[in-house]
Amino acid sequence: MFTGASFPLGPFTPYESNPILRPRGDSWESANLYNPAALVDGDEVVLLYRAHADDIVSHIGIARSKDGVTFTREDAPILSPSEDYERYGCEDPRIALIDGTYYLTYTGWDRRSAQLCLATSTDLRTWTKHGPLFDDFDTFKTMDPRGFNWSKAGVIVPQRMHGTWWMYFGEGAIYWATSDDLIHWTPGTPDTEPMYSPTPGTWDEALVEIGASPVVTDNGLLLFLTNGATRTVHDDGTVEVDYRCGQIAIDPDEPTRVIARLQEPWLRPQTFEDTHGLVSNVTFVEGLVKFHGKWFAYYGQSDTTLAVAIHDPAQPWGRALRTDAASRAEAGE
Repeated sequence: MFTGASFPLGPFTPYESNPILRPRGDSWESANLYNPAALVDGDEVVLLYRAHADDIVSHIGIARSKDGVTFTREDAPILSPSEDYERYGCEDPRIALIDGTYYLTYTGWDRRSAQLCLATSTDLRTWTKHGPLFDDFDTFKTMDPRGFNWSKAGVIVPQRMHGTWWMYFGEGAIYWATSDDLIHWTPGTPDTEPMYSPTPGTWDEALVEIGASPVVTDNGLLLFLTNGATRTVHDDGTVEVDYRCGQIAIDPDEPTRVIARLQEPWLRPQTFEDTHGLVSNVTFVEGLVKFHGKWFAYYGQSDTTLAVAIHDPAQPWGRALRTDAASRAEAGE
């Protein structure tokens, strides 16, 4: 787990040459490419990204970089739909490396239920699928109930807390689960009792969702990048969604309670790619790494292209802006 962070982490500056990956050719990744997991492997950054053709059946591909911004991708996906529960897509990966095994959480999509699934590998190419993790769980239960399984988004904490493994998951609201073996997971509460819900009247009032795997701050907190959204219903009945990126912190001594949140998003749709695409007005983060002394946050742009924002702690203005952001953070909830 990366260390040397502070809450809030940043500021992040979108890379001037974004997008760093686009759809290509007439293959499985020809229409849209977005929402990557990220990890450091030796002297490279590795992205596991979601992509699809016009059929919108998602696969997960892999790309590598020596500098964090210029990536070379492989031609074939590393994970594709093979089971009934994911027949229309393997979507939105997050990843953790623990004791030589990669634990990949992703969304299995059958065009009705979005279910949080798990796959494991020792080489990032050969995967064992363990299926959906949370039967009969709806992470929108307290807001806009789906009436069927819905449990997207899960990040595994890559170290034990209180003698067990922890996962934070959920789109709509955020929940927690524990495991003894990293394969079988038990939610800590029913879906009527989230540990964290949207904040009314703010930029994430429509939903919150876990984004990237956590990092440890200098004072021992777990810092998570998150995604949040607002929804606006226009007079003609159309719905406009705006996805932005935030941060929360959890004390490992109280791992079921959010003790701080960033009141304002650290990333929001601004560029053409951020505001135009399959689902417009979306910046959606799922990958965070510390690489060569800098922090790289990887995000999808309007479900169509892939971008990165960078925080360099060594820049003189970085600490001043980070302090300003901290003054806007809400703590003690």
